[in-house]
Amino acid sequence: MAASTAAGKQRIPKVAKVKNKAPAEVQITAEQLLREAKERELELLPPPPQQKITDEEELNDYKLRKRKTFEDNIRKNRTVISNWIKYAQWEESLKEIQRARSIYERALDVDYRNITLWLKYAEMEMKNRQVNHARNIWDRAITTLPRVNQFWYKYTYMEEMLGNIAGARQVFERWMEWRPEEQAWHSYINFELRYKEVDRARTIYERYILQTATLCYLVFPSFHSLVLVHPDVKNWIKYARFEEKHGYFAHARKVYERAVEFFGDEHMDEHLYVAFAKFEENQKEFERVRVIYKYALDRISKQEAQELFKNYTIFEKKFGDRRGIEDIIVSKRRFQYEEEVKANPHNYDAWFDYLRLVESDAEAETVREVYERAIANVPPVQEKRHWKRYIYLWINYALYEELEAKDPERTRQVYQASLELIPHKKFTFAKMWLLYAQFEIRQKNLPFARRALGTSIGKCPKNKLFKGYIELELQLREFDRCRKLYEKFLEFGPENCTSWIKFAELETILGDIERARAIYELAISQPRLDMPEVLWKSYIDFEIEQEETERTRNLYRRLLQRTQHVKVWISFAQFELSSGKEGSLAKCRQIYEEANKTMRNCEEKEERLMLLESWRNFEDEFGTASDKERVDKLMPEKVKKRRKVQADDGSDAGWEEYYDYIFPEDAANQPNLKLLAMAKLWKKQQQEKEAGEQDPDTDTAEREAGPSCSY
Repeated sequence: MAASTAAGKQRIPKVAKVKNKAPAEVQITAEQLLREAKERELELLPPPPQQKITDEEELNDYKLRKRKTFEDNIRKNRTVISNWIKYAQWEESLKEIQRARSIYERALDVDYRNITLWLKYAEMEMKNRQVNHARNIWDRAITTLPRVNQFWYKYTYMEEMLGNIAGARQVFERWMEWRPEEQAWHSYINFELRYKEVDRARTIYERYILQTATLCYLVFPSFHSLVLVHPDVKNWIKYARFEEKHGYFAHARKVYERAVEFFGDEHMDEHLYVAFAKFEENQKEFERVRVIYKYALDRISKQEAQELFKNYTIFEKKFGDRRGIEDIIVSKRRFQYEEEVKANPHNYDAWFDYLRLVESDAEAETVREVYERAIANVPPVQEKRHWKRYIYLWINYALYEELEAKDPERTRQVYQASLELIPHKKFTFAKMWLLYAQFEIRQKNLPFARRALGTSIGKCPKNKLFKGYIELELQLREFDRCRKLYEKFLEFGPENCTSWIKFAELETILGDIERARAIYELAISQPRLDMPEVLWKSYIDFEIEQEETERTRNLYRRLLQRTQHVKVWISFAQFELSSGKEGSLAKCRQIYEEANKTMRNCEEKEERLMLLESWRNFEDEFGTASDKERVDKLMPEKVKKRRKVQADDGSDAGWEEYYDYIFPEDAANQPNLKLLAMAKLWKKQQQEKEAGEQDPDTDTAEREAGPSCSY
């Protein structure tokens, strides 16, 4: 029992415990395992033994076994053509040509569309110098599969190598009947050229080009022109270069001309014209080259003519003069601008650049044509902001007609057409009216100018129009007309202070002082003015110039009844000071005192401080010590304060510091401020007292030292 138990224990295998169960760094996939197994299987296969055949019986036995193996493989899968080819090549290696032919024929019965099978079959016959058999195979191949170009290439190559040029030509002709791709035609042409048959090559080119056109027409019969669907220009170019290479320059030129006619204007290609121009350049026909380039550039769009522009520029640099180079550059830029204005006709900046280019190098009719095209693009919305750029097209057009073309009648027509186009009921452009009037004056048509400006004021009055009309009459010294215009101007805008001032200045210049004073009086009595301070200052300056001191003083008093601004008080005081009369200092001081009393209730403390500083400067220059001390006592104290800040939504935004001014007069009238000052003084005294108690050594030292020098 114990022995059996011991034997059972011995049979139980020991399982190794894995200490590290983490995945390995390099993982091996099942695909790798299978691939390695397959590779090792191949490695382990022993090489086939070398067999030595010593007699004919052994050879026949070997052939029998080998043929049986090939036949078994074919019987298993007849469609695997590689088995047939291996079988035939093995028979060929044994010089069993008849058996190899039989195998190839059997294979062709299985799959006659296999290209490799035909090629191997024909190569076998050629290798064994069976020329007629090879011809027979190639004939069968090209008859069965005429679209396989490789058969035709091999067949023609074989005939050419055999020296059968006529036979090779006959094969090419049979091939061309199938209308192959262009490489086949070029092969045929190169074949003829190898044997110096230039006329035959030319005939092939003609047949190829005409045949291509016929094919296009048959596929697309709805097109009226055969050239509309021809895809390539290179065949025409090759034909022309062929003629050029062989010295037939007239024929080459004829080919290029036929190609240009063939493609027409709708399907032009820049490569054709570049090649044509280079051909003419080689023939030293430079004028013809220019004509070709310009003809193409006028008809091909900019995006498709990049190479054309480049070659034209190079040509002009080589053979042209400075004028020719400038022409090509201008032409290139003109194409760019044409594309821009076609893409967006309302891009007025592009029109400006285009017109600037055309004006610099073009005839007057061309410039007018471009201007007419530009001004035809009227803004679609009747809003002035959309018309601001557009109106300058009309202005530039009129200036061109006047200054460059020297045609006053057309200039007048341009101005009149622009003024009729502008919707004056919604908005107008004063510059157009003024430019038209100035033009008529230059033409010495003063009635026309006045009529234009009068019409403008009647249709759409504007400040700029009135100013321009008045300026015109002033230059003509028509002062009565100026007065009437100012009256109309002030009726139109009575709140315009500048107009009142200019009107009064005109009367002053004319020496009519009372009329000027009446205008000022009428102006300051208006209920609404845009700049009243400027008007009052001008009126006061006017009276000062007239040395009317009393009137000036009265004007200041009247102004102070309307406003208590600090600058008015300061100006009034300085006026009294500058009058130079007896008692001017006292009057000036009196005005400062009056101003100070008046501004005590003013909330703007900075203005009051400004007044006191001006007063102090006055006393520093003209006053006594007591006057200076008196003003110094009125100067405020600058105090830093804090106040709450509120945000836009009404919430608290914290505190901010600011400076405030406390005037002595205000502090005396407010007991709270006096109490605050006394509290500050008491706090200061307490701090000094505490500092003295904390430092007794200092007090003892001071007592021992005796009385200080300040006593």
